[in-house]
Amino acid sequence: MPRLVVVSNRVAPITEGEAAAGGLAVGVLDALRRQGGIWFGWSGEIATGESEVQPDQTQGAITRATLSLSRRDYDDFYRGFANGTLWPTLHYQLGLSRYDRAEFAGYRRVNELFATSLAARLAPDDLVWAHDYHLLSLAEALRARGIANRIGLFLHTPFPAPQVLMTIPAHRELVRAMTCYDLLGFQTETDRLAFVDYVLREAGGESIDGHCLSVFGRCLRTEVYPIGVQVEEVRAQAVLPANRRHATRLRANLQDGPLILSVDRLDYSKGLRQRFIAFERFLLDYPSHRGRVTFMQIAPPSRGDIQTYREIRRELEGEAGRINGRFAEVDWMPLRYLNKGFPRDVLMPLYAEAQVGLVTPLRDGMNLVAKEYVAAQDPDDPGVLILSQFAGAARELTAALIVNPYDEPAMAAALDEGLRMSLTERRERHAAMLAVMRANSLDRWRDRFVDDLSRA
Repeated sequence: MPRLVVVSNRVAPITEGEAAAGGLAVGVLDALRRQGGIWFGWSGEIATGESEVQPDQTQGAITRATLSLSRRDYDDFYRGFANGTLWPTLHYQLGLSRYDRAEFAGYRRVNELFATSLAARLAPDDLVWAHDYHLLSLAEALRARGIANRIGLFLHTPFPAPQVLMTIPAHRELVRAMTCYDLLGFQTETDRLAFVDYVLREAGGESIDGHCLSVFGRCLRTEVYPIGVQVEEVRAQAVLPANRRHATRLRANLQDGPLILSVDRLDYSKGLRQRFIAFERFLLDYPSHRGRVTFMQIAPPSRGDIQTYREIRRELEGEAGRINGRFAEVDWMPLRYLNKGFPRDVLMPLYAEAQVGLVTPLRDGMNLVAKEYVAAQDPDDPGVLILSQFAGAARELTAALIVNPYDEPAMAAALDEGLRMSLTERRERHAAMLAVMRANSLDRWRDRFVDDLSRA
């Protein structure tokens, strides 16, 4: 069995006893333990001088290999092109995207830095599995160094329609670099078709069988791999007595009042402002819920050194204060906004307590919060998932209440419907979503990609 070499912007800990960042990290670590291999990426540290390789860590069959980035590389690659250009464009937020040639050069420079360090570690039969928008140019850099291994990329974000992608002046260079992969994996068929459409219409490529493409002198395969969660593990975490301290305190504080829960990284793609406005509209249009229902938004801060994200934080704090000032009573606060993160063993019981899971990103590759919320629910008395039509998860979880996140009155109506929904309907919808999630589990996502890459 060939070794698996995973490459990502950040690398999860491999030491026993250290908590992995989330379900994705757990799934990848399982594959590495089974096949043996390397997890390579940025250490998360800024070097005092030039970018440099850090000492490896090895445990069992897994090696954790990282490099630190210089301040210039971090600014151009991470803060610059990856998160200032690619992230907003991939999420259709063109008004927030910028393009700087020096930053694009820095993006390619860091991909080449990754490739140089990685090439020296590769054996001829290794499978290389790269992750996400930070590494669109990695395969091209590896090929330039003579690496002929099978290399695949899974894109966790959406992939935009050609006319959106083409707002990036370097769009052709990016797609050409992506075609150096043997296998490209996307979250949804919509994302895959957007890439195929660009290749056929803008790059002069040809379709061999709908999934295999010939372009720029190479052949590559495109497939859809919807990422999942480990359903039984999520439910077990939700009900484990040792994990329920916070959830028990919250339920006692809410008494018998229903809980609407949202959990999102603090990011403009998550539709948090629109969600706050929709909740305000809900309190206005459906006053019978006032004094009873509580909306809790958990939004861990992210990318705090980027100005756009600092502005989002200030805006949401102001909106939360305004809404509470308008509706709160002496013994009731309608909106609880927590700008902090919680570990998974705290979040899963909170999901289980919520009568409504409100997941309304403006655009999302998949959104595992939606799936974790469903998995955490009691199947005998489940809550209701309200889900954005622009989340990849909406392609699978069709039994959720699907909403347009730009339509605040419709979201308000969905909140009322969810809180009034009968037990019979809630059970039917939950069972349907659970069946899909079990069929498209995290293990199946991982195994399908690795198997397809091994045959590429």
